Amino acid sequence: MRSFFIAVFALACTAVAASAQSADPKQAPTGRYKMDPRHSQILFAIAHQGVTDYYGRFDKVSGTLAFDHAEPEKSAVSVTIDTGSVDTPSPELNGTLAGKTVFDAQDFPAAIFKSTAITRTGPTTGKITGDLTIRNVTKPVTLAATFTGGRPDQMSGDYVVGFRATAAIKRTDFGITGMIWEPFVGDDVKLIIEAAFQQQKE
Repeated sequence: MRSFFIAVFALACTAVAASAQSADPKQAPTGRYKMDPRHSQILFAIAHQGVTDYYGRFDKVSGTLAFDHAEPEKSAVSVTIDTGSVDTPSPELNGTLAGKTVFDAQDFPAAIFKSTAITRTGPTTGKITGDLTIRNVTKPVTLAATFTGGRPDQMSGDYVVGFRATAAIKRTDFGITGMIWEPFVGDDVKLIIEAAFQQQKE
C-alpha cells in the first residue's frame, strides 16, 4: 500500500511539472535572463578527411538574454565563449586548439556573439543575425533558432527558457589556417547550440 501511494504521489508531481511547462514563447515573462552554463552547450563539427564529422565543445560559456514575449523581434542575446575551454576526445588536440595556431586563447581568451536583428519564421522559430568575433575578427552570422520551452525552475521558482540553434561558419574567415593538419579537415564548421536562460530578479 505504501508503494502504491508513493507511485500516485510521483505521478501527481509529474503531472504538475508537465502542466507548468509551456512550448508557447508568449507564456515566458518579458525581462532579463542569464545563461545557465550548467545546462547550456555549444558544440562544433568539422569534416575530417571528408569521411566523418569531428565534434568538439566548449565547457565554459556565459550570456545574457533580453526577452520580449510580445515582440520577440525586439529581443537581444549576447554569448561569450571561453576559447581555452575547448574540449574534444583528444587531450593533445585540446592543447593545439587552444594554442597559437587555432584559437590562441592566451591572446584571445573569448569568442563573442552579439545579436543585431531577430526575424520570426514561425510560432516558435526565428533567425538571429549577429556579429561573431573570434581571434579579434568579426563576421556576420545567422542562427536558425527554435524556442524549445519554458517553465518555472523547480528549485528557485525563477522562469527558465530554452533555445536550440544551428549555424554554419568558415574557419578561414576567422584566420584559422596554417595548421599542419589543415589538409585533412574541411573549411565549413557547423555550430550546434543548446541554451538555457534563467530569468533575473529586477
